[in-house]
Amino acid sequence: MAEKKKTSRKAAAPLRWLKRGVLGGSKELSPENERYDSPGKLAFKRFFRRPSACVATAVLICLFLFVFIGPIFDPFVPGYTEPMMQNVSPGYTMMSVPSELADSVKEISSYGKFSVGVNNEGKAFLWGYTGFQSGDESLEIPEEVANDKIAHIAAGADHIVAISESGKVYAWGNKRNGQFEGIGSLTESMVEEEPEELLTNGVDASQVKQLVCGNQMSAIVMNDGKFYIWGNKANGASNLNSLMRPGVGRIEKLVFTSSKVLGMTQDGKLLLLNAGSFVNYESKDGIVETMEYVGERKVVDIAAIGSSAAVLLEDGEILVLGGNANLNVPQIPEGDKAVALSGGAKHFSLLTEQGRVYCWGDNTLGQTDTPDSMTEAGAADQLFSVGFQNYAVKDGKLVEKWGHSGYLMGTDELGRSIFNRVLNGGRMTMTIGAVAVIVSSIIGIIIGCVSGYFGGKVDMALMRVTEIFGSIPFLPFAIILSSIFQGGEVDIFGMTITVTEDRRIFIIMIILGLLSWTGLARLVRGQVLAEREKEFVTAAKSMGIRERRIAFKHILPNVISVILVSMTLDFASCMLTESSLSYLGFGVKLPRPTWGNMLNGCNDAIVIQSYWWRWVFPALFLSVAVICINVIGDTLRDVLDPKSEVDR
Repeated sequence: MAEKKKTSRKAAAPLRWLKRGVLGGSKELSPENERYDSPGKLAFKRFFRRPSACVATAVLICLFLFVFIGPIFDPFVPGYTEPMMQNVSPGYTMMSVPSELADSVKEISSYGKFSVGVNNEGKAFLWGYTGFQSGDESLEIPEEVANDKIAHIAAGADHIVAISESGKVYAWGNKRNGQFEGIGSLTESMVEEEPEELLTNGVDASQVKQLVCGNQMSAIVMNDGKFYIWGNKANGASNLNSLMRPGVGRIEKLVFTSSKVLGMTQDGKLLLLNAGSFVNYESKDGIVETMEYVGERKVVDIAAIGSSAAVLLEDGEILVLGGNANLNVPQIPEGDKAVALSGGAKHFSLLTEQGRVYCWGDNTLGQTDTPDSMTEAGAADQLFSVGFQNYAVKDGKLVEKWGHSGYLMGTDELGRSIFNRVLNGGRMTMTIGAVAVIVSSIIGIIIGCVSGYFGGKVDMALMRVTEIFGSIPFLPFAIILSSIFQGGEVDIFGMTITVTEDRRIFIIMIILGLLSWTGLARLVRGQVLAEREKEFVTAAKSMGIRERRIAFKHILPNVISVILVSMTLDFASCMLTESSLSYLGFGVKLPRPTWGNMLNGCNDAIVIQSYWWRWVFPALFLSVAVICINVIGDTLRDVLDPKSEVDR
């Protein structure tokens, strides 16, 4: 009958009648060719005749491959954060240099999320994540700046400064911490206010040597060595008073680390300016005083990143000072030497006399993956290493760019990739759900099978135990048990157990399994009660087969279809329960991600309204996984039920 039904579906009735009238009767309808499928094969065919089941199976397989194979290529890094990339929206715009700028580059600047630039025609450009906004403040280029000819431009952590060719100084973005136009919400002692001279008269743009911005700080250095500096010195330049004292000398260049200001004078002297960790240098012979090591050698260039500074001396030696003193400076080919340094957020780069480019430092976001073409002579004559990107320029045109281009799913409040956390969190959520189902299924099958087959007192005792477990309020009890094992040392029956995070996750799996087996046990018991009265059981008993073998080898395989359906649906339930526990703060603890605790971090009205990507993606993946598993379970229940009317 199965084959006849399959044949009847091949074409509409009129077409089949026409075929038989022209070609004669089909051999498929001959009795000798009649073929009967096994129940399992028939169920398999019926399952994949359901479009919804096919789609759900394909999607679920893709999800499993995504969360179990994906982390191999994008692993979870415990403790990783990137404060400069907090709450970045999805997109790959961080290296989207406008074509008008790429064809005529004068300056490019960035501190983190966004970049600014100006071309040789004086037009300013902005790209990257520009979503920062607070009240009427915005990073978008003001109309008056867009209509003016800009000579210099620089970007800070959350503000931008530009100088027009007429000498007017523009500043926009966040000004709440004294970045410009007063002291904002801070006290006078914390802010170096913007010089009145800049506000009233501006500067001579043709005499500007350098415009640089740091962490809520800004500075302008003139050709004659005079400089202007302003902003939140408590946060961005805590050693500023040392720079402002008389006798420092004519300034050639200033650079900002995350909290300090360093510089060099026009006569080639290094200005450490009470900068703490920069005072000493870790040389090949050990730690020595930086200024003593430099000696009479002149400083050619200086660059800074978050907690480090790089110094280029006249003999070509490069010193790396500060928190990342162990950074390996690249080897320059013999006959060539470095002539300029540049610093991004966490990496350095250098340009050689022959036009080669080299990068070193942190490479978490690919900012030091220098293209091979850039290490060839004549590759570039100008280099801008800014934020997490690098831009190589030759003859005024952008010839190469590399580094961090953006995030597929955005970032969270700590600058962590949502894609990476969804990927690794899905593996954790699905693993916990799968292990919990296996534990609950083993318990439920054993108790249900033994109870249903032996009956009597055994059945009564086991069912009372099942009722006791079934009467426990599942989620509150799971929360209580999970909270007991929050971490540290737990005293159980006089034994002190140290609960690590891995042990805690294992305990959560066991808890979920121990509290969710009762439904399957009752289901298996009911099926076994019906099966044990059939003739094949009587025949097995008459042959002297052991009771245990009859129960688990003869009866249990006949109820496996019910078990499969129940396990499939329970898998989705356990995933939801784990996510619920994590969402409530009683499941897997941060920073290790699961879909549940990712949603817990979004339990805030501001996040829901302003940073939609932080909750949409984990919720979407969890919903799709649960829906697909439920669709598969419902379809299995239909196709494995011989009394079902499906496909009839």
